[in-house]
This record gives sequence, structure tokens and C-alpha cells, in this order.
Amino acid sequence: MHARQLCPDVSWVGAIDWDRRLFDALVPLERGTSYNAFVVRGQAKTALVDTVEPGFWPTLSARLDSLALDRLDYVVANHAEQDHSGSLPRVLERYPGARLLCSPRGKKMLLDLLPLPADRIDEVEDGAEVDLGGLHLRFVHFPWVHWPETMLTLVPERRLLLPCDLFGSHWATSELVTADLPRLLAAARSYYAEIMMPLRPQIQKSMAKLDPLELELVAPSHGPACRAPAMLIDAYRDWLSDRVDNHVAIAYVTMHASTERMVEALGDALERRGVGVERLNLAQPDVSRLASALVDAATVVFATPTVLGGVHPNVMYAVYLANLLRPKVRQLGVIGSFGWGSKAGEQIVAALPNLKEVTLLEPVLARGSPDATALAALDRMAETIAGNHARWCAPAPGSTPAADREA
Repeated sequence: MHARQLCPDVSWVGAIDWDRRLFDALVPLERGTSYNAFVVRGQAKTALVDTVEPGFWPTLSARLDSLALDRLDYVVANHAEQDHSGSLPRVLERYPGARLLCSPRGKKMLLDLLPLPADRIDEVEDGAEVDLGGLHLRFVHFPWVHWPETMLTLVPERRLLLPCDLFGSHWATSELVTADLPRLLAAARSYYAEIMMPLRPQIQKSMAKLDPLELELVAPSHGPACRAPAMLIDAYRDWLSDRVDNHVAIAYVTMHASTERMVEALGDALERRGVGVERLNLAQPDVSRLASALVDAATVVFATPTVLGGVHPNVMYAVYLANLLRPKVRQLGVIGSFGWGSKAGEQIVAALPNLKEVTLLEPVLARGSPDATALAALDRMAETIAGNHARWCAPAPGSTPAADREA
């Protein structure tokens, strides 16, 4: 367990969690994840930026041993969540002379979450710097990424940004700095969708702080580092913007194939009108795929069979997640099949209070298998969707169709 050099005077001392398959007891991890921590050594002082999940303290400790550090002057906590802060008590115990640096709001949260000595914690203001001797650490407050106390740490002499969760990705890899930019961008998009999208307006407000920074390397707290910081920043600006794509996310469950026939009919009608379609079968809900599909979809359609007069539980689960994620969708549709009665439309709309400004399409609910009347209503829904998309959607330069994004 040796430290690895990220760039001159900066070493990675984090941990790779190859086998983790669920994050926050909610988010599936196909590729595991990592908890990145960095030692920055100036001529006079040394700092550790972030720590690791508590269970990986032995790994962090061994990597610190490999650097033969007899002291740490500073430990920086960019973010108080325990996958980054959880080893702080052990670090401070090992290095009794170290001062813990965090944002003012971070101090209270760290003391709430962890057994830390309050007299060893120093609050740093936005834009404050500490001098390590030839190298500096500059702190950039970036609240609501994705907690209110978050900050970023800049090493200006190395043009290095250590942004904790911002620009992160759940991707366990032996590459410290990845050259696979398409794969990184796809992983970062999923991470943004699951973690950052609900706080899109708040994050937008801070993005201008990145404009004056001259960056060559971005090393977030999850996933590999990247030598194309402009690519990540531009992608985030697009995801955070109000721009939507000319595609529809259809999230559905079918029990006796009737709802699936309606999904197929609507999808075909949309495709004939030049609208992209992404179908998400919720028989086994995939939180990551659903969240990613909602990042820039102009329209979302929930398609549900009826269970005891109401929405299928798996569809309602997806509706609940969409309400939490607060995507920038402009339009919402409900379609589905029932036997003796259904209140699916009312129930789905009532479960989406966070999507206040979304245009509601006329629901299409069929008794049993869709007949000619229901199919005609689906065709009219597709016509309405396509007409609204023509007004709302302008493809972004270099944008990728939904099918390619999913691949």
C-alpha cells in the first residue's frame, strides 16, 4: 500500500473500493468506487487533503507510512460526509500537531458527525490561503456540492484542483489519471445525476468561481483524476443549464403486456416525428440509468399498469426518485392500462410537488389492451410532445443521442 505521485509534490494516498456495489444503500455501483486523499508537501509544511471511508483507514495509514511523514501540519476537510471525513479522528490521533481546516459551516457539521477535538479545528474563509513553502492551498467555498458546507482546495502552483465530490465518478480503476475521457464523462454524468442534479440552481451560482482558475488537473474524491478539466467543467455547465434535449424518457412497467404495447406505440409515434426515445423498464429499477436519463430529457412519460386502482409500486418508486432529483424536464405524461378503474394520473402528479413548472400532458389510460381510440390518443400525445420540443430543444454543439449516451 504505497502512495502514488499525482504530480510534483502531491501524492495520492486514497483507497480503491473494488467490490462495493451499492452506495448510500440506494445507488448501484457497476464499477465500484474510490475514496481519494492527497498529501501536498511544501518546503516548510505538509497537508493532507481529505481522508477515506473509516473501514479503509488501514489503507490510508499504510500509504502515509510509505511517505515516511513524521508530521502533518494541516488536514483539510473539503466535505463533512463520512466517506471523506470518517478517518479524521484516526489521522488527528496519529499526528497530534496537525490543525484541521474546514469551512465555518463544516466545523459544526464535523463536530456533529465525528468525535473530534473542537480546539484543533480552524475555520477558513472563502478565498483564504495557507502557505506550505513554495506551494499554497487556496480554499474555494462551493456550498451545496452536495452538502451546504462543501469547499474545494486549489494548489495554484500545480494548477491542481481537489474538488472533493464535484466532478466525481463512481469508478474503481488502477489509473490514477485516466486517458479514457469518454468513459470518464459517462461516469461523471451518472454521478452528477444521482448526487448533484437535485441542487442544480445552487451549484449554478458557484460555477463562476472556476472561471479565473488556470487548471491542468482535476482530482475529485471519487474516481480517477483528469487532465482535461475544461471538458468536465463544460459538461457540468451544460448539465446545470436550462437546455433540454429532443428526447423522451419513458419509464414503465408492464404486467400483461398491455402497457408495453402502449409504450411501443408512443415510442414509434415519437420516432416517426424525429424525437429520440429512451425506454427504461422498471421491473428491476436502475437508479443510475433513470437518473442519467433525466439529466437533459425534455419530456418524461411514466407508463404504468394498475394495481388495486393505483400506480404500480415500481413506477411510483421512479416517480418518487424523479421528485427528489428535480430534473429540468419541461413536460410530463402518464399512460397505462387498467382493468376496472385507475387513478394513476392523479396519483403520479400528486407525487411530484417539486416539478411545479412542468407542462402536464393529457393522460392516456386504456381499459385492457389499447384499442384504436387509445392508439389515436397516443399518437396525439406524440404530436404534442414533438411540437413542444420543436420550440424548446436546440441540440448542443457535440451533443450525443440518447442511445449513444447509454452505450
